[in-house]
Amino acid sequence: MDAPSSSIGLILTGGGARAAYQVGVLSGIFDVIDSGHSSRFANPFPIICGTSAGAINAAALACRANAPHVAIDNLRQLWENLSTEMVYHADPLSLIGTGLHWLSVMALGWLMPFKRGHTPHSLLDNAPLRRLLSGTLNFSRLNRNLDRGCLQALAITAAAYISGEHLIFYQSRTPFLPWTRSLRRAVPSRIGVDHLLASSAIPFVFPAQPLLVQGATEWCGDGSMRQLAPLSPAIHLGASKVVAIGTSHRDDLRVAGQGASPSYPTFAQISGHALSNIFVDGLSMDVERLERLNALVDHVPPEIQASQGLKHVSVLSISPSRSLDELAITHLHEMPRAARTLFRVLGVSSDSGSQTGGALVSYLLFEAAYTRALIQLGWSDSMNRMEEVKAFFKETQR
Repeated sequence: MDAPSSSIGLILTGGGARAAYQVGVLSGIFDVIDSGHSSRFANPFPIICGTSAGAINAAALACRANAPHVAIDNLRQLWENLSTEMVYHADPLSLIGTGLHWLSVMALGWLMPFKRGHTPHSLLDNAPLRRLLSGTLNFSRLNRNLDRGCLQALAITAAAYISGEHLIFYQSRTPFLPWTRSLRRAVPSRIGVDHLLASSAIPFVFPAQPLLVQGATEWCGDGSMRQLAPLSPAIHLGASKVVAIGTSHRDDLRVAGQGASPSYPTFAQISGHALSNIFVDGLSMDVERLERLNALVDHVPPEIQASQGLKHVSVLSISPSRSLDELAITHLHEMPRAARTLFRVLGVSSDSGSQTGGALVSYLLFEAAYTRALIQLGWSDSMNRMEEVKAFFKETQR
């Protein structure tokens, strides 16, 4: 069965701590929609899709889709009071232990083959995040919201390390046939915390998660990897309009110090660039691709559109108006000392005139001062595009 033609899909992309920006954007959108209404409105996003840290925001909204204002208030409170220790172990003992473990395996693994079976799974241990999500999200509410029609579908994406597929786990009110594309597969699922941990498992940084996929176990990592078409899940699930909230500024991939004679890049710079490539490219390219398709569809007669299943899909895309790399590096001092020391060893520096590693820090700086700045930026970006937001939702409001 298809979703109603007026359904609006919400796309929340990945970005670690950067996902706090999405909460600010949504707060602004809700303020715009709410203006002039005597009572609070119903869920404006019947279809919600999330990737990486955006998957956590997506699940939180879906679990409280019956009360979207409560959902956004709760999300805002969570992100505004976040600390690194709530996401990953950042105490000296944990970080030193992980470092020594990696060092011993790399230095002695060839001498002692039994060591290879005890290779650490990641740079950081995100066990605190599992506890946080388990204590915060109530997935029984998700099921009730689907049953009551407050929500049509929730989709969470992850990347399978073994098969190389991009997996879209979805839970919907009405049955949808799973779709398959080249290296992409949709999997009907009962979504839970494991899916969120898998989707947000930044490669090398957080450990992969095992998920059951049609009877077989797949080890899954961050859904931003190989995400060539981030808008696709919402459209497949019936959305005719899409709000896409990114977490990357257009200058995030610029080369610092271009034209000078820079020194060899640090591990932090290389890692930050790699993460930026994972998180940046998909959304902007997919929006451009959809706009070109819309232009073609608009020239096709309505009867042919109907017979071929073609439709015009409107998109409202909002991304940061300033570089989050630069914003993050100004808040580096907020990190716990042990974590800050680790990142300095990797090449992160906040010294004036030689700031490096801001990209890496921007994904892993789970501290309230930074996340509050992101939320404020997101809210401001929404309000600065108030007229676009109003026009986008006007046709759907009744």
